[in-house]
Amino acid sequence: MSVPTPMEGHASDSARVYQTGGDQYIEEHVHHYAPGSAPLFGRHVVTPAEPRRAAPDSVRLPLVGRAPGVLRDRTDLMERLRAAVAGPGGDIQVLHGMGGCGKTAVAHALFTETVRDHGRVGLWVNASERVSLRAGMLAVAGDRGATGGELAAAAGGRRAAADLVWHYLDHSAEPWLLVLDNADDPAVLEEGAWLRTSPSGTVLVTTRHATSPLWRAPAVSSHRIGVLPLEDATQVLRDLAPEAGTPESARKVARRLGCLPLALTLAGAHLSHQLLESWTMDEYDRRLGEESTALVDRGAPATGAGQSRRMVGRTWQLSLDSLAESGLPEATTLLRLLSFWAADPVPLSLLMPVAQGTVAGPEHLDPPLHPDRVEPALRALLDHSLAELVETDGHRCVKAHGVLLDSVAAGVSDAQRVLLAGMALRLLRAALPPEGAASPRGRSQVRLLAPHVTGLLHRSRRYGLVTAESVRTATRVARLVYEAGDWTAALSLAVTAARTAAEHLGDEDPATIEARSGQGPILFRLGRYAEAADLLRPVHRDALRTLGPQDPRTLDAAYELQRVLHRLGDLDEARTLLEAVLDGRRDALGDDHVATLKTRCEMLELRLALDEFDHYLSTAEELVADCGHHLGTEHLVTVWARDAWARGLLRAGRGAEAEDLFRRVLAGQRAGYGDDHPLVFGVLIQVSRAQYAQGKRVEAAESAHEVAEQRAAILGEDHPETVAARAWYAEVSAEGPSGQR
Repeated sequence: MSVPTPMEGHASDSARVYQTGGDQYIEEHVHHYAPGSAPLFGRHVVTPAEPRRAAPDSVRLPLVGRAPGVLRDRTDLMERLRAAVAGPGGDIQVLHGMGGCGKTAVAHALFTETVRDHGRVGLWVNASERVSLRAGMLAVAGDRGATGGELAAAAGGRRAAADLVWHYLDHSAEPWLLVLDNADDPAVLEEGAWLRTSPSGTVLVTTRHATSPLWRAPAVSSHRIGVLPLEDATQVLRDLAPEAGTPESARKVARRLGCLPLALTLAGAHLSHQLLESWTMDEYDRRLGEESTALVDRGAPATGAGQSRRMVGRTWQLSLDSLAESGLPEATTLLRLLSFWAADPVPLSLLMPVAQGTVAGPEHLDPPLHPDRVEPALRALLDHSLAELVETDGHRCVKAHGVLLDSVAAGVSDAQRVLLAGMALRLLRAALPPEGAASPRGRSQVRLLAPHVTGLLHRSRRYGLVTAESVRTATRVARLVYEAGDWTAALSLAVTAARTAAEHLGDEDPATIEARSGQGPILFRLGRYAEAADLLRPVHRDALRTLGPQDPRTLDAAYELQRVLHRLGDLDEARTLLEAVLDGRRDALGDDHVATLKTRCEMLELRLALDEFDHYLSTAEELVADCGHHLGTEHLVTVWARDAWARGLLRAGRGAEAEDLFRRVLAGQRAGYGDDHPLVFGVLIQVSRAQYAQGKRVEAAESAHEVAEQRAAILGEDHPETVAARAWYAEVSAEGPSGQR
């Protein structure tokens, strides 16, 4: 064994020398402390120094993703921005809007024009975070003449960095346009006083934050960037994939994507760069219904910086992550809740039970949505352009983009989906008026709720969350929309509810039978009598077999079927069904129930059709009294009974009395339904007939003409009621004032 060689070492200050011999591996971690700053007890943990980002590769070129070859729409905005850049300087222009709406594309187009056509210096800085903003702005100072020593001093904290940058911008020999792109956190600009005005140039900021106080400062002009008009959105797809389909096919895809520029760009890129497949626009539209956001994001580049901003499935997560970091994780929960409805305006009243703490469940969501956090969460979504406030039919609403909602919904866990679907359903049910108590304003709100019921069914179908309660709620909303007079919208919802129920609950489930039956009265009002009969006959048979003849749902199906048969002229079968319904409702509900009284009104109409006029007037007068006593004199069923009485008076030749009573009916229907409800014109034509019976030919013709025109406008020329009104008007107007032809 050899003798170790002697080793010597010397240490000074706080350094140490370790000496060893032989085959040993020595590793030392040395930490240098300022005098008196070393820890006295315990282990000293040293955090890594904040990384100093190198200067960007360029501030003279926009280092962004794919820019559109042609900037569609934005004409007026570009004119305002050009005028600002061409002016004397000192302005700040702010472009704000949701992610993916094309703010950077507008900035890129203005930047290119400014440099190419006006000889100004273009400077582009990524302002998405503090490090990139600082590095970019120091590079701007270097571009404008700052020396290496000055930049090193600013970078090292020995000189005020923002002051240095703006000194050189203010003294630039050439006018400039400075773009601060993706300034989604205005605090980054505010904390270092990076946002300033200068007589030498114009600043353009792009941001998702819509309401920062910075944008309200003097010399700042703010411009909201939204989605494209449909025709321009269609042309974006045609620009990118001209061979993929017809303009009409592109229009369908654009509409489905909500005219969002980022989604359109990704879709066009996907269609134009396919290798293994060659989808048409129509095929892409079909697949969107199955895959939605995941399909759109296939058009994004596979690699590259800023990838999250270039994919619709990720771009909004940047804003939500920022909100969570700033103490508002509930914004994510609220947006997830909105994603279980539709992209249509959501009445703020729909969210009120959550804010008031009167609905169960929000505390179990992740993150929990406590009542006192609903308002801040909603304001955060508005501030960050994830939603906007709109007013629809006099109701204040919040609205989010459909592609945003799809991408948010796709990222929800299975367990949270169950909770969110239940919460969305409970809120919809809480917003509905009590049975039989809907006012005209209440009906207008119900029309706003209808698309959200459809949206909830859509999400529930996709994720296997359909319940009997969700189907029943959809069926009830469809009925309320039908009662409000929007029969086309009501039919769409009723059909969706019935198909969803049949697919997920089965044909014989009571909720399915209710949903199928609910289509009948809507088809009846739309004049599609044969179609309604074909639908209601099997529904009635299934209800008889599975629920029994006395079940209320069986009686409802029989009631609706007899109304259709009445119009088709099968009066005997209608009479048999209606008598069974009247007996069943009397036994189950009693004589004074609204459903029983409605059935008695229907029986009077059928008696007139059967020409059974004995004791008709006394029976009708008695029914009006009963309805007024049990329901109130202004209840719509009382109004209906009054209408049946007036028809009897007209049949009896008592035209003046009939006209007076019809006018009361007309006033009652306008009060209950609203002036433009289609059923109002059914009464007005009876006024015309009563006027005609009294020899008031001019007045009768005027009333008939109004009915014919309004029915044509609302129902269409081919509707049976329009055809009947046209025929009546032709008959009345063919005679002179005295009845001479």
